[in-house]
Amino acid sequence: MIACGLDFGTSNSAIGVARNSTVALAPLDGSNTLMPSAVFFDYETKGRVLFGSDAIVAYVGQTEGRLMRALKSILGSSLINEKTSLGGRMVPLAEVVEIFVRHLKHKAEAFAGQEITTVVHGRPVRFVDGDDRADASAQEVLGAIARRAGFRDIAFVYEPIAAAHHYERTVQSEELVLIADIGGGTSDFSIVRIGPGRRGRADRGRDVLANAGARLGGTDFDSALNLATVMPLLGLGTHLVEKNLPMPNALYHELATWATINFAYTHKNEREVAEMVSGAREPEKVGRLLKVIRQRLGHRLAFAVEDAKIALSGADCAALPLGFVDDGLAAMAERVDFERAIAAQTDRLYLTARSCIAAAGLGAAAIDTIFLTGGSSRVPAVRAAIARAAPSARLAAGSDFLSVALGLTQMAGMTA
Repeated sequence: MIACGLDFGTSNSAIGVARNSTVALAPLDGSNTLMPSAVFFDYETKGRVLFGSDAIVAYVGQTEGRLMRALKSILGSSLINEKTSLGGRMVPLAEVVEIFVRHLKHKAEAFAGQEITTVVHGRPVRFVDGDDRADASAQEVLGAIARRAGFRDIAFVYEPIAAAHHYERTVQSEELVLIADIGGGTSDFSIVRIGPGRRGRADRGRDVLANAGARLGGTDFDSALNLATVMPLLGLGTHLVEKNLPMPNALYHELATWATINFAYTHKNEREVAEMVSGAREPEKVGRLLKVIRQRLGHRLAFAVEDAKIALSGADCAALPLGFVDDGLAAMAERVDFERAIAAQTDRLYLTARSCIAAAGLGAAAIDTIFLTGGSSRVPAVRAAIARAAPSARLAAGSDFLSVALGLTQMAGMTA
């Protein structure tokens, strides 16, 4: 029997194949086993759809078309019922997700050399905060998408549990570990007992003491940094001449959020911003906003912000070149300002981690190790916030982007 482990992520995705007691991740982006969760619908070559890095390169190269990213974030939101315009036809966003998941499946099958219908599919602990019915509905939607993509036997596993399964293969003694999986759209925590003597057990239910999650992740950090450093150069925080009214901020928030960037590109927004340019106290800045909408540059702004966020994990400041908006335009992001912008989010991560420990009936001192995974776990302020929840615990990390995919595939191998 053959099965796969699927980690469909907000920012990046991976899929692995389990067969004959061996597991391996499939190449998705050239030889890379990690692929950006991006889809580009090429209007110049009708019907062509690009994925991952190819999708991003086509967009940045100004090929006429539509880029879609952060697709996972629409699950559990009202956007899942929305449609988007693709080459003159309205397409449900759920269908776009299906196109991407089907592509991952086809890549795994090409790697395996045969059809795969069984999948261990990762999911966050919480698709939706504080609404169990909506959370269950989001999983049902994702399950339906997986079935339409061609999977028949689908098992969902919490992503931090999969990461724990992978991490357990590296330990030499028993540990009580807090798994912290900080991804692009969600942050997930599990308290798990792991160890060499537990690995072979068929039923690990008693080893999982608690789970907790929040619909919060790296794309939220991107949005906060975007609003703090880039959008003011486009007029956010400035005023109109009439009655000294502030510039409406809803459009800036839409452009600063990965999942809603494309919704900013409407004739109505273009018309209204054009009118505001002439009535703005700082028309040059609002003129930049108009250019971003007319030329659909929102994703390029978001990529520049994401690059700066990543750079700030290892530096105190990072430049954001924005010459594609205005010649010579640039912003400077400071780590201290970034950490201030995301303070509410990092506080929430601390509280969620602490609540997970409490839900397990434990005190902070009982945690031996905090295992950090997910790309956003590299942000220093994120690491510090989670460490506060169990200050005496050892911090450990593995493959930030692939721990979940490897764990899911290893779990798939137990059924293959």
